Amino acid sequence: MADFDREYFSRRLAALKTARQSYETQWRDIETYILPSSTEFQLSETNDGRRKNQSIYNDTATDSVRTLSSGMMGGLTSPARPWFSIRTSSPERNKMKAVSVWLETVTKNMHALFQRSNLYQVLPQAYEELGCFGTTAFLALDDDESVVRFYQCPIGSYYLSTNHRGAIDTFAREFQMTARQMVDKFGEETVSKSVKSAARNTEDAWFSVTHFIEPNPDHDPKKPFKKAKAFRSVYFEPGEHAPLVVEGFDEFPVIAARWIVRGQGIYGVRCPGIQCLGDVKALQLGEKRGWKAIDKLVDPPMTGPTSLKTQKVSLLPGDVTYVDVTQGQQGFRPVYEIRPNIVELDQKMYRIEQRIRRAFYADLILMISSLDNAQTTATEINARREEKMLMLGPVLERLNDEAFDPLIKRTFGIMLRKSELLWGTDREDQALIPPPPEELGGGELIIEYVSILAQAQKLIGSANLEKLTGFVGNLMGAFPEAADKYDVDAAIDEYAAMVGAPSRTIRDKESVDAIRAQRQQAQEAQAQMQMVQQQAATAKDLGATPITEDTALGAMLGRMGLPPTGGIQ
Repeated sequence: MADFDREYFSRRLAALKTARQSYETQWRDIETYILPSSTEFQLSETNDGRRKNQSIYNDTATDSVRTLSSGMMGGLTSPARPWFSIRTSSPERNKMKAVSVWLETVTKNMHALFQRSNLYQVLPQAYEELGCFGTTAFLALDDDESVVRFYQCPIGSYYLSTNHRGAIDTFAREFQMTARQMVDKFGEETVSKSVKSAARNTEDAWFSVTHFIEPNPDHDPKKPFKKAKAFRSVYFEPGEHAPLVVEGFDEFPVIAARWIVRGQGIYGVRCPGIQCLGDVKALQLGEKRGWKAIDKLVDPPMTGPTSLKTQKVSLLPGDVTYVDVTQGQQGFRPVYEIRPNIVELDQKMYRIEQRIRRAFYADLILMISSLDNAQTTATEINARREEKMLMLGPVLERLNDEAFDPLIKRTFGIMLRKSELLWGTDREDQALIPPPPEELGGGELIIEYVSILAQAQKLIGSANLEKLTGFVGNLMGAFPEAADKYDVDAAIDEYAAMVGAPSRTIRDKESVDAIRAQRQQAQEAQAQMQMVQQQAATAKDLGATPITEDTALGAMLGRMGLPPTGGIQ
């Protein structure tokens, strides 16, 4: 890995700051009006507990953010049910017993690992930031206790950059750590003198740290050393000439996702928070003015003669203020007498609230529970669901590409490297990933998403398959030959894939062929037995038939020159 070059990192950090600067004003507005205490633009905000929601008079947007985060958590990455599975790119290999067992073991162990880690505490915050600011990022690092641990980075505390493909491959941040934390992480011999002194005296004193993760210019896949890894990670203290630590990663350890990106942009530009920011500001202004109007209506500013300046004036219910009114003067009365139309204001505010909820997809997430008509049919619900799924489609695809794929691949890589150390030893049964079977070969592993929202999108296609199946079934009543056109096995495989059915519930082709061959043999044996029984019954009936000259059999025997008898002996 290249030697530590402070000037290089200083120049690049300055360039990253400049590239992000145009986004910051909008992000600050979003924090002010939608999601308070969510950013860290300054190092001093690391442990800042001051109240920051003074500009929020109506929390519809904040509540909608929580609904969106909860809906994405439950619909995409629910800890209560599997939301992804590992497969190979070969459908034939997936059906092999040894391969399917290995894949299901890996998937099960990865789900269990996520349960033990802090992933499901980090994801809700990531969804909130993604929905409000259009960008989110968190670190996935090796951990001695939980194998992998995740660290959420607040918006404003980090800087990103992309490669020529538009994929994020550079991450930089300025953050603070206590002296004790720095000594625990980097070692006392590595930190600066000021940190050492603070660690021995005031352990909780805060110090600034800069962290860079970027593609390693010395990457060599043939070398197993940290200096040759695909990405390098550098921690250093501002003003110090030596780094705190230089590490290497096989995978990019930053899970950075964006809601929608424009062109070669680095940060997300369109998301629910940005889309409805104007409505949110209008809602806060309307709420504030609405309460001001009510306040003026209930407790209006008053005007009166100067003679009251030194007298007791009361606005309490039932109290009396005495005023002497002379000609041409007015008594004690409100400065202006208007009655604001609170009903129209409430209606306008309600329409704004509805637009904000729609922007955050709250109507989709709460669709079933919020239906006004109890008689709504399942067909109508499905139609609404399909419409909303089409709206969410591009966002879910980007999440798969920028968040979930890197998250699972990064975790799989950590598990694999730790497991390889145990293969072939007496601790092999403790490996998170068992040795792959020979049948797996060199097949590529792929990720299949089976979350609620992923299945809902797939069910849009399954509805078409169901319609085709019903059409063919009806057609067969009049045209039985229609069954020759419909491939039942292919239809079952396609439907199982769409609904995410467990692979063990669908038999492979060999098993199905064996069952059908056995059934065919049983049917042929039964048909042969029936034929034998029928022949035996015919012979028995023939033996009991009397043979006389006036019967057909007797006449036939006569023509053959044989005398008829009373029966066949």
